[in-house]
Amino acid sequence: MLAEVLSNNFEVEFINIGFRSKGRLKYLEAPLVLQRLFQISKREDFDIIIRNLEASFLFLNKKPTKNIALIHHIDYSQQPFILRVILRLLEKMALKNLRKFDAIIVVSTYWENFFKQRNCTNVYKIYNSFNIKEFSFNQKEIDDFKKKNNLSERPVIYIGNAQKKKGVVESHNALKDLNAYLVTSGKPQVEIPAVNLELDRRDYLRLLKASSVVVTMSKFKEGWCRTAHEAMLSRTPVVGSGCGGMGELLEEGGQIICQDFEKLRDKVNFALNHSELGEAGYKFAQNFTVEDFKRNWLNFLHSLKILLCMFLCL
Repeated sequence: MLAEVLSNNFEVEFINIGFRSKGRLKYLEAPLVLQRLFQISKREDFDIIIRNLEASFLFLNKKPTKNIALIHHIDYSQQPFILRVILRLLEKMALKNLRKFDAIIVVSTYWENFFKQRNCTNVYKIYNSFNIKEFSFNQKEIDDFKKKNNLSERPVIYIGNAQKKKGVVESHNALKDLNAYLVTSGKPQVEIPAVNLELDRRDYLRLLKASSVVVTMSKFKEGWCRTAHEAMLSRTPVVGSGCGGMGELLEEGGQIICQDFEKLRDKVNFALNHSELGEAGYKFAQNFTVEDFKRNWLNFLHSLKILLCMFLCL
């Protein structure tokens, strides 16, 4: 989305330095990833280079190239033990390196505070954005979607992407006795007796609209939680863990925060009986437009250039 909104003002190039193999074999590529990072750091044909977290662990491009990190979240708590130890060491290296960047862009107040508390003075907040027009459906579309996927007889409760770290196992166990369809989506990474649908973007949004409640009980610190935001744009009530930046989204949007899986059933039942939560969520969620996103990024880039000029003059 960032590349799309900036492409009219800048020449944009994507560089993939990440793992290209599948499964555990991808970790054998680690030396190649480091090599790609090093090679990029030697390039002098960029005015600005924007990196994700993994591309920020090591190396920077020399000035006058401006180094910007775009960080959604940092949380390896749900990774396997050995990988978690390695990644936490890399996280410490990344934090040290990030202090040298011209700017760190975060997507919520939670992560803005996270970096400032770690002596990063170069932190800027630019929220996620959404194409509001994507969320326009007529009732026939939703009815046809539910009929096609055999979801017409009971309320639909979407409990998230079928990943353990998204809390779907615990969510399913807490809600399995409700008279409702419990639905997950995406390629399953964990096996639970819920309805799992592998959907394209449009049908995924239809699922959110067709749901009576969306549950986002992530067990890691989210950057923001786009699923929760998309559900709110669909006028569907959300019950979520509030981990990381998600807490700001749910609280400001008048949704329900649940920090204990044992209380999840009661909170979901409350949401099922208070559909007005959906309208409250929509009222807040609609403010995060693509137009605002573009304007905020362009303003940031222009202000960064001015600040750097002032610094060099001094």
